[in-house]
Amino acid sequence: MDLQHVTDLADPRLDDYRDLTDTALRAVREPADGLYIAETSKVIARAVAAGHEPRSVLVSSRRADEVRRIVGERPVPVFVVSDEVAEGVTGYPVHRGALAAMHRPPLRPVADVVHGARLVLVLEDLGDHTNVGAAFRAAAGLGADAVLVSPRCADPLYRRSVRVSMGTVFQVPWTRIDDWDAAVSALRAGGFEIAALALSDSAVDLRDYAARRPDRVALLLGAEGDGLSRTALESADAVVTIPMSGGVDSLNVAAAAAVGLWALAR
Repeated sequence: MDLQHVTDLADPRLDDYRDLTDTALRAVREPADGLYIAETSKVIARAVAAGHEPRSVLVSSRRADEVRRIVGERPVPVFVVSDEVAEGVTGYPVHRGALAAMHRPPLRPVADVVHGARLVLVLEDLGDHTNVGAAFRAAAGLGADAVLVSPRCADPLYRRSVRVSMGTVFQVPWTRIDDWDAAVSALRAGGFEIAALALSDSAVDLRDYAARRPDRVALLLGAEGDGLSRTALESADAVVTIPMSGGVDSLNVAAAAAVGLWALAR
């Protein structure tokens, strides 16, 4: 481990960690640069355990020993900074004391990711990174075998998504859909029935659908507010709804994913 003490906010060695609060900037920059940011020692450890390689680590002195154990013998620069420098560079208080710029692994084809799966979560155009992270945590905890995200869905490897997921984005196989029709074809070729979780007068109660659950299911959810697109709904074999009460018609998308996965997991 290459330990380097950095005291200058303008030091170019810290450029990967600048302005992390600017979501729009990070969404453009990180995938283009082939990087993502892992936050906290626990998340960095899970990323490394999943085979992801760090390009560098930014750490407070109190977390240096933890990072030393995680990085091991890798020739990775570890920038030790004060809390003031960390906040000045990133734009927010780095309370957990550790960030890593990680190399993104190449995305696999849809057919490879869903091969052998029985329950797949498909997220269409979720714009909120917190919801994406929470949906991944539900997928990991409730038995989904894979997650597919649409071209316009928020980045599962954005630091907020990773943090909210508690690092489970490294645990559940996932990939991004390039072409919707091709993804649907791959699911059908794999023997999946596509169930869209949506409000509809003709929707099937989730309890009834779960009682006759097909062997392989792809559970499809859309963004808050707009819901699933017409294209997504037309590709579904069934429209399923969660029975609600109290005058409430729907749940937050991550909560809905958790309920749907819990009902269909077996």
